[in-house]
Amino acid sequence: MPTPDGISIVAIDVEPLSVPLREPFVIATGRIDTTRAALVRATLQDSQGARAIGLGEAAALPPVTREDQPELLAEIAAAAARLRGAVIADGDAGSIVDGAGPLGRVARAGIEAAILDARARLGGVPLHEALGGGGRPARELVTDITLPISDPERMSAGARAHRRAGFDTFKVKVGRDWRADLASLRAVAAAVPDARFRLDANAGFTAADARALLDAALGDGLTIECFEQPCAAGDLAGMAEVAAHAAVPVVADESFRGGDDLERIVAAGAAQAVNLKLAKLGGPVAAFALARRARALGLRLMAGAMVETRVGLLAMAHVVAALGGVDWVDLDTAFLLADDPFDGGWTFDGPRLRLTAGPGLGVRRR
Repeated sequence: MPTPDGISIVAIDVEPLSVPLREPFVIATGRIDTTRAALVRATLQDSQGARAIGLGEAAALPPVTREDQPELLAEIAAAAARLRGAVIADGDAGSIVDGAGPLGRVARAGIEAAILDARARLGGVPLHEALGGGGRPARELVTDITLPISDPERMSAGARAHRRAGFDTFKVKVGRDWRADLASLRAVAAAVPDARFRLDANAGFTAADARALLDAALGDGLTIECFEQPCAAGDLAGMAEVAAHAAVPVVADESFRGGDDLERIVAAGAAQAVNLKLAKLGGPVAAFALARRARALGLRLMAGAMVETRVGLLAMAHVVAALGGVDWVDLDTAFLLADDPFDGGWTFDGPRLRLTAGPGLGVRRR
């Protein structure tokens, strides 16, 4: 990416990013009512004195992430002091962040995204162009919408409301009780007859229960596109049993946190796809590289997120654009929030997200 030499980090600032949700976000392993993230602002300056501020989101989702918001704020503030004054060479944003000392992946993702955003703004290019990749970028994406675990009546009412807004593909959280989950799926299908489903158990099932739910749902004639993380993160044998049995692709999420996991997943036959998330992979650079490695190993790709605002979702969307698209887009949580504290970065029509052509992420605080 064409940028002036001598770009340096002037400052990195962090603050809590706590936005209430419209409804509780309930998954097999926990619940949140308000986002528990840290908003990172990176101020960069080039050799001519021009400055740009980039934004990044470090999104915690306990217990999926080990970190919670207080730990993130402290960790990022400590790293900010070490990064002040660092000079960034071309393609060196990732190593600069590594130079800040040991960082958890969630904190690292927020810092790296903010630096990349500011760097791309200085260069006058969108973030996906800064990531590279070649080919035509996929700037228009179609996302699903998530239905958290709840009673069948609430889930079907939510599905009807989302369908009126244009969504027809639902990522349905399951994983606590497969019979109760089946009742909810049936209620949603009755409320929205053309619904398409992506199941996500968040590591909640045994292989036997995962298979029972999938068989029953398919036996009902439901359109299931994929089944995400049916079994515990370390239960690759259980994942492999489901993957071998399932008539739909199994997507590894909690089981996939880095390059070594890719090799283990393929060797075990544990999944046909992996879910890319900045918070678990450590930022856009790693997510982009691991996505290309996963494709080379024959795996399909989902692009996902924690419960994030449009800042975090846009960073992931630019990774998707640089990749030329992925198989499944799950970048919807900004639509589940009671308020959106940001503007810009994309326009949307129901599930259709179109990245704007401005530099960096193009997002700004209201």
